[in-house]
Amino acid sequence: MKDEQAICYSCSNENCFIKKHLHLEQMKQYVQKKHSFVCKKTQQFIIEGAPIQGLYFICKGKVKTVKTGINGREQIVRLTKNGDTIGFRGFGTSKRYLIGAYALEDTVLCNFSNETMMEILQNVPEFTYALMLFYADELNKSENNIRKIAHMNVRERVVDLLLYIHRKFGQINGLIDIELSRKEIADFAGTTEEQVIRVLSSLKKESLIKTVGKRIGILAIPKLQSEIMEHKYF
Repeated sequence: MKDEQAICYSCSNENCFIKKHLHLEQMKQYVQKKHSFVCKKTQQFIIEGAPIQGLYFICKGKVKTVKTGINGREQIVRLTKNGDTIGFRGFGTSKRYLIGAYALEDTVLCNFSNETMMEILQNVPEFTYALMLFYADELNKSENNIRKIAHMNVRERVVDLLLYIHRKFGQINGLIDIELSRKEIADFAGTTEEQVIRVLSSLKKESLIKTVGKRIGILAIPKLQSEIMEHKYF
């Protein structure tokens, strides 16, 4: 990993927790303590079970977070982009990371150490309150995902994932702005690579999606939404 200078005050990620609170005078001393670096595509920067080394904030790039499941298989639990927070699961309650994290493309990360984060949480109540709301929202999303996986069939889970990454990353030139392998889609949808390939093939034949290499483009959002409407997509 290569060190990279990322300046919080010139950062364009308005959704970043740090950026949101830079207007507070007491935050100035903390942003000077951060460490920024570049993580190359496919490189792992958080190892599941490793000692917690603070929180990571994505300055630029995309990251997948994973958790080891049955038979040692990695399950993708979250996809993240510019401004998102990584490594918060277990922070403050555990001494070890509960997830692993890999860069999906060359990614610039900002790391705030355990000590710095604890100082912020103890001394900047606005930040602490915002983080509490974030945790509550993430817990709600996790509970909804568990419910969906339990009630959706394979096709519905793949459709739900496609709509999710479309909302999260958007489309450029007709293709969703994230490159995921068929295995990664399977790991996130809780199915097998073979089943994902079959579902994507069916969706292409029905002119609901298109593919260019690993990239996928959605052609008929309302029709895909209608397939999972009973699961309260919205």
